[in-house]
Amino acid sequence: MEPKEPVLTATLRDTLKETMQKEMEGLPGLLERLPPIERINAICKLMPFAFPKIETITATDGEPEKW
Repeated sequence: MEPKEPVLTATLRDTLKETMQKEMEGLPGLLERLPPIERINAICKLMPFAFPKIETITATDGEPEKW
C-alpha cells in the first residue's frame, strides 16, 4: 500500500477553523429550533467550552508554611 500525500498541518488547521466558524454562525438558529429542555441540555454541554473552570484557592497557596 502506497502512502498518501501528507496533509499539511496548516492546511488542515485552516480547514477545521473554517468549518468550526460556519458551525458557530449557525448555532443560534439551531438552538432556537430545539425544544426548551433540549436547548438547556445543549447549552449546559457547551458551557465548559465558553467559561473557564473556577477553582477555590486559599490565601496561603504558593506561600511557605513557616516564616
